[in-house]
Amino acid sequence: MRSGIVAVVGRPNVGKSTLVNALVGTKVAIVSDKPQTTRRDVRGILNTPAAQVVFTDTPGFHKPRTTLGARSNDRVADAVEGVDVTIQVVDAEAGVGRGDAYVHDRHVAGHPGVAICAVNKIDAVAHHRLVPQLAAAEALGDWDEIVPVSASAGTGVPLLGELIVSYLPEGPLLYPEGEVTDQPLETRLGELVREQALRITREEVPHSVAVVVEEIERSDDLTRVHASVVVERPSQKGILIGAKGATLRAVGSAARPEMESLLGTRVFLDLRVKVMKDWQRDPRALDRLGL
Repeated sequence: MRSGIVAVVGRPNVGKSTLVNALVGTKVAIVSDKPQTTRRDVRGILNTPAAQVVFTDTPGFHKPRTTLGARSNDRVADAVEGVDVTIQVVDAEAGVGRGDAYVHDRHVAGHPGVAICAVNKIDAVAHHRLVPQLAAAEALGDWDEIVPVSASAGTGVPLLGELIVSYLPEGPLLYPEGEVTDQPLETRLGELVREQALRITREEVPHSVAVVVEEIERSDDLTRVHASVVVERPSQKGILIGAKGATLRAVGSAARPEMESLLGTRVFLDLRVKVMKDWQRDPRALDRLGL
């Protein structure tokens, strides 16, 4: 039996969460096209007959403009300490550049353990454009492996998983067999709501949204989920609610099927919008929100 911890790092929007979901084989992290979608360390657990791999999906490392951004960057630094494997994800479509070099120098170089570069989004790049990106990835530093993948299409993901397992030490299970994440249920449900708010809203609103699940009431065939959607300003509250509540209903309608799939029951979802002024810059507010 092999077991170990794998940190997944990279710039915002390179596809870290999509790759972790693909490696685990089920959705453990929300995804969107908005930068800084991931705010917490999200652990996804791959269980095979011969191994257990604990992936830590980290926030995209960026120049912080808020207290939340600084805390997110700190989480990346914490996540790479003492891991067995570090995977840096780079984006072949956007191009490998200075931001990737900064992430490598800060969070990969000099750390003990195996270093793998996953060159993602190869499905969106013609072959003649891919080769220079592979060369640029190789030039970032000393890698044990460089693996071209498409996390969304699944290309290269099985090979990456096999390579990761081959580098893990022998050891016991780190989590009970069958678990796919260590996130509390309230967190997972709240993130499903936030995922849809990110998808549906625009401009400054997505970055200002946080979700807190206040109460879960479960019965045999119905789960009632009561959640607060937190924004920073009254104007954002109006945008998120929408005309006659249309936008908030759309968020709830899109999140509900995902919740039902997770819970295995029908879901009644009660969403309320609250204003918490400038919560991204307020350490006490971040503590209350679990961020």
